[in-house]
Amino acid sequence: MTQFNGRTKICYGEDAMAVLENISASRAFIVTDPFMVKTGFTDRIKSHLDRAGISHLVFDKVEPDPSLETIKKGTIDLLDQKADLVIALGGGSAIDAAKAIMYFGTKAVNDNKKPILVAIPTTSGTGSEVTAISVVTDKENEIKIPLLDELMIPDIAILDARFTRTVPANITAATGMDVLTHAVEAYTSRGANAFTNIYSEYAIKYVFKFLLRAYKNGDDMEARENMLLASCMAGMAFNNSGLGITHSIAHSLGGMYHIPHGKANSMMLPHVIGFNSFDVGEKYRLIAEMIGYRENSVEEGTKYLIKSIQKLNKEMGIPERISETGVDKNKFHKDLEMLSKHAVEDTCTKGNPRQPSKDDIKNILNSAY
Repeated sequence: MTQFNGRTKICYGEDAMAVLENISASRAFIVTDPFMVKTGFTDRIKSHLDRAGISHLVFDKVEPDPSLETIKKGTIDLLDQKADLVIALGGGSAIDAAKAIMYFGTKAVNDNKKPILVAIPTTSGTGSEVTAISVVTDKENEIKIPLLDELMIPDIAILDARFTRTVPANITAATGMDVLTHAVEAYTSRGANAFTNIYSEYAIKYVFKFLLRAYKNGDDMEARENMLLASCMAGMAFNNSGLGITHSIAHSLGGMYHIPHGKANSMMLPHVIGFNSFDVGEKYRLIAEMIGYRENSVEEGTKYLIKSIQKLNKEMGIPERISETGVDKNKFHKDLEMLSKHAVEDTCTKGNPRQPSKDDIKNILNSAY
């Protein structure tokens, strides 16, 4: 049986933030990072809550790649607040942290009553505002831990492109390529279906049409808005279809070397496409057709797609190789066994169209170094 779950209420466009004033809640717990507080973005949330008579507490301890320790602290504060509304404000790290905090907080209470979860993304990348996935980092063991539970699917996602206007160009590039990776992997994953394909296709088209515009001009609000929609659509797709080994390897690289997730994805995606091409080459040809390829050759279509991704990376200053991120060659080869082991064991690997061995992952990593 094939299923598609679209549980999150998605609010976007003018006055989307006003939905906060219509939520039936009494105590809100806002999960964010120090930058959101400094810029005053958190105050915008507070003003809507004040108008609705909802008290609020801000937890602004979220760091990039949120740690298990941060999740623990947030969970304790959430339980102390007895909040019935959790609001995530920020990029993927803040949303992932809020989801994990809400999850563990709910499990810790005997009645198991779940707070309403609202996600407000400030970057166009992770799609975490509509997914059941949260990624947290075990910094002691240098591994990323993907958590998967439908309890973590946000109830409401608010897409307000004004929050993305000040995102620096390099972050716009990396998060935008994360969107593309989500969409391509969802389109070719083992769990892809008619519904996920529709979301994936639109997300892919939007990225190739609007990402470079958003990168070059942060004030291009049409590009910003459409990248935010692309991110959400890609999230809807992969939340139902699963992902693949681009993400598995990116999680491993991020845990070991702290390479930003979107950057790791963008570097690895062309190499994974090459690895998967024998199994899903026709799908890669169809993606190439979506972005301008006009012939029927599967092999040439795959090459066109790979070159198009590499060209986009180059135009936005994203490194082509792992070595360009400062990872020492000797350390890389020393870590190769552990990197491959973590990638093979990653939850995303089971969705890849071609199931890899540990040696396959090593070969991909070596080709990308």
